[in-house]
Amino acid sequence: MNVVDSSCWLEYFAGAIEDIPSLVVPSITLYEVFKKLLSETNEDQALLAVAHMRQGRVIELDADLAIYSAKIGKDNKLALADSIIYATSSKYNCTLWTQDQHFKGLKRVKYFEKER
Repeated sequence: MNVVDSSCWLEYFAGAIEDIPSLVVPSITLYEVFKKLLSETNEDQALLAVAHMRQGRVIELDADLAIYSAKIGKDNKLALADSIIYATSSKYNCTLWTQDQHFKGLKRVKYFEKER
């Protein structure tokens, strides 16, 4: 299984991710992608994007995942959203695909540089 963080989802909508049904989607990435696309495009485009993301297995933030995220965030010096994304990928034994440097060097992370 794989988790794709918000930076990579945004790349996907530029044409890069396949096999969505096998993806684990932390609900926080729906928020981040929707907010970013809403500010850059329009509500219809943003809704279409999150509808596409929801074809994966969406993982809601419950009490247990919130506590686990806080621990992972503290241990790895991650911000709120990043800690939720990383904790979700860890809990579900997924590879996390990202362009976010905060994840660089962490276990089960596939980091790649953003094209400039």
